[in-house]
Amino acid sequence: MSAWLIHNIAPLMFVGLIIILLIGFPVAFSLGAVGIGFGLLGIHLGLLDASLFQALPERVFGVMSNDTLLAVPFFTFMGLILERSGMAEDLLDTIGQLFGPLRGGLAYAVVFVGALLAATTGVVAASVISMGLISLPIMLRYGYDRRLASGVIAASGTLAQIIPPSLVLIVMADQLGRSVGDMYAGAFIPGITLAGIYALYTVGCAVFKPHWAPALPPEARTYREPSGGNGVRSLGVLVIVAVIAAVAYAKLRMQDRALDETLVVATSVGTAVAFAAAVVNRLFKLGLLSKIAERVVFVLIPPLALIFLVLGTIFLGVATPTEGGAMGASGALIMALARRRLSWALLRQAMDSTAKLSTFVMFILLGARVFSLTFYGVNGHVWVENLLTGLPGGQLGFLVVTNILIFFLAFFLDFFELSFIIIPLLGPAADKLGIDLIWFGVLLAVNMQTSFMHPPFGFALFYLRSVAPAKAYVDRVSKKLTEGVTTAQIYWGAIPFVVIQVVMVALVIAFPQMVLVYKAGQPKVDINKVQIVVPEAAPLTLPGASGTGTGQGAGESEQERAEKALEKEFGAPPGK
Repeated sequence: MSAWLIHNIAPLMFVGLIIILLIGFPVAFSLGAVGIGFGLLGIHLGLLDASLFQALPERVFGVMSNDTLLAVPFFTFMGLILERSGMAEDLLDTIGQLFGPLRGGLAYAVVFVGALLAATTGVVAASVISMGLISLPIMLRYGYDRRLASGVIAASGTLAQIIPPSLVLIVMADQLGRSVGDMYAGAFIPGITLAGIYALYTVGCAVFKPHWAPALPPEARTYREPSGGNGVRSLGVLVIVAVIAAVAYAKLRMQDRALDETLVVATSVGTAVAFAAAVVNRLFKLGLLSKIAERVVFVLIPPLALIFLVLGTIFLGVATPTEGGAMGASGALIMALARRRLSWALLRQAMDSTAKLSTFVMFILLGARVFSLTFYGVNGHVWVENLLTGLPGGQLGFLVVTNILIFFLAFFLDFFELSFIIIPLLGPAADKLGIDLIWFGVLLAVNMQTSFMHPPFGFALFYLRSVAPAKAYVDRVSKKLTEGVTTAQIYWGAIPFVVIQVVMVALVIAFPQMVLVYKAGQPKVDINKVQIVVPEAAPLTLPGASGTGTGQGAGESEQERAEKALEKEFGAPPGK
């Protein structure tokens, strides 16, 4: 029995952890208990030395001294301040009015604002709850299908998982031992692509199921011009001018920069041109821009400026992710002050929530360190590596199996738990197979996004359920009795978006350059062509040694002459 336990202790640790988690114990304490319990068992069996646990304090202090993890509370605080200061409400109201005349316009607005909130908050809960409170009643008021409305809100909120400054990308980079900046740069295009696919699905619903996504009626469009038009034409002209300015600047000044840096700087130039035009129009009352055009510019510019402050400085190499998070938190406070919405109650709520989430992350990480200490001590990582690298199909077989594993584990574990438990085991095997770890991390981040959307345990579905009306209610605007949203409708609405996320995983595998674009600005070195040239050393001439090989010492070997010269200089060594 002891021999069997010694041989199978690594897989037994996994089985024990799963059983304890299914019972319902907190993840952090489950990890720590399994690590210590099996560590004591290994010591009893003679497999481990008792001194193993002396390394535990060092691992704990290693977590506490990790500067990269400071970005987690900074970005969390930034997102909570922005969400509670009304930025999401302003964005949804303005963009909803902009797209409102279109069939499915409110759904497009939710996707657009979801991507923008993801790039400013990085917190899934804040995005889903904000859009659920603000957009869902409006969509129900004007006859949107409840499955489409709930699905698009939950899915757009989860974009905060993959679009920088995502918290999971910070944790993923830390666990894989890679740069957070590279992880952000690699995830940018897949995140935007995923938002685009969500929008395409919404367009398909609006075309083939028009009764699911009606346009806003004329009486609901509040931004009307005196002439009766909607004023979108002037906004289109302003956007074209901004795009021309951005493209021209990119061609003139950014030829030698990486793609992500080019996009950030060019977008900032275009945004600055649009903002300057809107300010001049308002100050001098030129009347060139419509009300909706001015509203869109003045509502969009602050979050876009914050995105450049945070992501732009990181992509350009000016700031580290931790420094970028600190600037983002400061920028969120400034924006809240400018809106005159910063209060002590708001600040206290944001700080309390930030402290709770940060403590949650740290405790899971500490538990994972205890678990991994024992797991590595019993060579569990070798067992996992041999198991995964020995799969048929090489890299493709490894990717298929690991993605299926992550997909099903996401039914029961959230992204923090997956990042701290599973990723440290998969990373070394991927590296051994020659897989780029930034690409691998982004791929798994897209896959783990499904953990928020899986019925029946998806956290985004729980967040939406907490704010969606469960029973019929009287709408405050139309004064009509409106049916609520059932849990089954939320689950059915999530399924198409889970399928889209799985399709996105396949696209990242099929088109790896979407992620590997982060290498565009890096010097290209072919390791196979690297030559190491060692210059020839000058011959050593020792005191008293003859370099001619004649006279005294003639016929002696070089070693004998060197030994005699050393004895003459320093004396004979002891014992000779």
